[in-house]
Amino acid sequence: MKNRKLIAYLMIALCIFSGCSSKTVVEETSSNLLLGFSQLGSESSWRIGNTASMESAAKRHNISLMMENAYQKQEKQIDSIRSFIAYQVDVIAFCPIVEDGWDNVLTEAKNAGIPVILVDRLINTSDESLYTAYVGADFYQEGVSAADFLVRKAKDLGKEHLLIVEIAGTVDATPTLQRYDGFHDIIDNDDTFQMLETISGDFLRSKGEECMKYLLNKYGDDIDVMYSHNDSMTLGAIDAIEAWGAKPGKDIIIITVDGEQATVDLISEGKINCVIECTPMLGDIVMEHAKKLMAGEEVPRITSPQEETFSEYDDLRQLPPRGY
Repeated sequence: MKNRKLIAYLMIALCIFSGCSSKTVVEETSSNLLLGFSQLGSESSWRIGNTASMESAAKRHNISLMMENAYQKQEKQIDSIRSFIAYQVDVIAFCPIVEDGWDNVLTEAKNAGIPVILVDRLINTSDESLYTAYVGADFYQEGVSAADFLVRKAKDLGKEHLLIVEIAGTVDATPTLQRYDGFHDIIDNDDTFQMLETISGDFLRSKGEECMKYLLNKYGDDIDVMYSHNDSMTLGAIDAIEAWGAKPGKDIIIITVDGEQATVDLISEGKINCVIECTPMLGDIVMEHAKKLMAGEEVPRITSPQEETFSEYDDLRQLPPRGY
């Protein structure tokens, strides 16, 4: 363990002197178990909460954590995984930025005998042995839940035709693909709904605002519903809607995914109609899996936490603080 600590600090120093922009953080404990974690970025309160969950869980489970932030760059994430392999960590966990392009580096991890846990997002690979487990949401069900709310809302309003715009996440990311599929599998088979346009906002608040400005300029008052793939984009879109002079939650039905405190609060203010929960608190499950793998035990291939739907139909006054 002492040798690995020395190598870790040498790696950090090398990163600093070579101008590397990703940040290596080593959280040490008395444990002999070391987990390398590559986070895809820090673009939202959700992502920051996810990182905090991993850090706090590692301490609770007495696991040393070596963590790097890829700042939305797949090549940086691949470099991080390779550094974990070189350092001979016990387990690698990472949140894949996109689904494709991981086979080579994960084959290297497999050849080194290091198990890989996917966190929050899945990958597209023909070799399922390249990762051991996935810990994260059922994104398809989140899309279905969003559509289910809209079906109920349309019936309550007595509307026979609603026009929808969709602000999707990062192209080719698992949440984007599956939240799209789950939503469309419901609304595309119901003549009540018509999708005007789907546009990528990259899970960023600034791009969510830009997308909504574009959609309002193109479709104007025709927009009845906005379905957004995450809360950050939703908050940006609400800024654009209000600047346009419309009332979010009233003139335009707002449906979002994540469950950040800011958006749940906006349900009570009438600015958001429905929030589909996607919890970032995945750290404990990941650490439990890591300990079992090191003990030679099997772990479930897929572990998805239980999640809820919060909407204008609910009494949210007793809802505990979200924590993100």
